[in-house]
Amino acid sequence: MIKKVVIPVLALLIGTANAGFDTNAKSAYLVDYDSGATIVDKNADVLMPPSSMIKLMTLAVLFDEIKAGRISLDDKFPVSDNADYKNPLWYPASKICLVSGQAVSVRDLILGLIVLSGGDASVVVAEKLAGSEENFTKIMTDKARSIGMMQSTFGNASGLPNPNNLATSRELGILARHLITEHQELYPMFATKRFEFSDYQSDWCRDWGKTHTVNYNKLLFIMPGADGMKTGHTDTGGYGMVASANVGGRRLIAVINGFKAKGHDNLANEVKKLLNYGYEKTINHAFYKPGDKIVKIPTWYGRQEFVTATIAKPFVVTLDKPKKLDGVRVFAQYNGPVPAPIHAGDKVGELIATKNGEKIATADLIAIDNVKRVQFIARIMQNIKVLIGIK
Repeated sequence: MIKKVVIPVLALLIGTANAGFDTNAKSAYLVDYDSGATIVDKNADVLMPPSSMIKLMTLAVLFDEIKAGRISLDDKFPVSDNADYKNPLWYPASKICLVSGQAVSVRDLILGLIVLSGGDASVVVAEKLAGSEENFTKIMTDKARSIGMMQSTFGNASGLPNPNNLATSRELGILARHLITEHQELYPMFATKRFEFSDYQSDWCRDWGKTHTVNYNKLLFIMPGADGMKTGHTDTGGYGMVASANVGGRRLIAVINGFKAKGHDNLANEVKKLLNYGYEKTINHAFYKPGDKIVKIPTWYGRQEFVTATIAKPFVVTLDKPKKLDGVRVFAQYNGPVPAPIHAGDKVGELIATKNGEKIATADLIAIDNVKRVQFIARIMQNIKVLIGIK
């Protein structure tokens, strides 16, 4: 039986997304990292070409391989003719400037993707991990669906114009949150301002490399707290950026796409304006932190009558400034009693905040301690008590 336990808390008034923010970008999205609350939503669910922002998915797949221990940063991947700088595909496009036959370290490929937006590096990664770029797009799609990107599609690993390269700003935000959360050890690489590739194999590339060392993400240079993530630009898609900043311990994720800009400096200023809007207009209220004893849930066949539930990450709600109090409910919901055995960390329910019946924040309730199962005879006695109405 599903049960709800209302938890006495101060109530909070949630603001309206997009109120007061103006941009010429076709799409803009701003979300609070901790609460998941949408602060700005302008066409956030419209599919658009993501340009080089699609490389975030290429990196997500690569990061998974590193996290699983199947690849190290010092491993070297081979460069094929498809990624050679003489391939006409790369003449107008962003690249590291690679030569067929050379081998490039995973570390350099990552920095080349992040800082130089190297489309050739994305091809190297795709061919190594999947045999071909076409096969790699299938892995990208599977990865997208597994993290909740249900609309986005992929035609290549680089973001070069392709009718199948489509993503929504909201789903790019989901991808950014995934990278920050699941790859904390690698995420700091997104804050790299300059990358000087040291393994050029041609004189032309060495000369080219002298003027291609600075990150296209100019937000890193103009906003304290900005630490990622990726820009994009094509003639058809316009300018775009997935960005994140941590200011005063609070992280926001911003996405802009289809922006009419004079260049990456102009783009960075627009994204800074979007992030500052979030920090200036909203504030977070934390209800609970990991380890707090939030609710006791009855057990079935447990050696303890109840299991105490907590949360794995702070339970936060985002609200407009100034903080207003106005009747929000926070309650624990569970299907109980919970059958033993129960292990610490097992999901035993859900913590929910609602405003006017609409969910505004949720978090898994997890067991603090282990609850062992009673022996066979004790289980029989419990069943008898239930049958004869003894609690």
